[in-house]
Amino acid sequence: MTARSARPNVNSVDRASKTCTACGRRIEWRKKWERNWDDVRYCSAACRRRGVRTVDTDLASAITTLLDDRPGGATICPSEAARLVASGQGSGRDDWRDLMEPARAAAHRLVADGHLEIVQRGTVVDPSTAKGPIRIRRRSTT
Repeated sequence: MTARSARPNVNSVDRASKTCTACGRRIEWRKKWERNWDDVRYCSAACRRRGVRTVDTDLASAITTLLDDRPGGATICPSEAARLVASGQGSGRDDWRDLMEPARAAAHRLVADGHLEIVQRGTVVDPSTAKGPIRIRRRSTT
């Protein structure tokens, strides 16, 4: 072991990942954010422009309402929340499809807050890396 490798990394400050305020994805520390890491809230310029809209909070409340109506351990599909919000907005028959990505983002934010889990085939997955169909359930207390 050389003296260089034995020294602690001076730049290794607490660089815990954060969650994007808009989409709920994990934000990893980057060197370019070194000076303002505490101020970083969004993962991209698109999320910064979009922000959290009223429909996003409506989707989050629809997800929690749907889960409240189900027995413990039951799951829902994000499309159920999208359909509920679209019907409340008086949208057309297929307008709920436009709300699918925002519904998934709402689920990501609720996972980051510690309220929910996202599962695929019954296994809990990381929402930032999950691809394909997902189900949403309350976080297990065990």
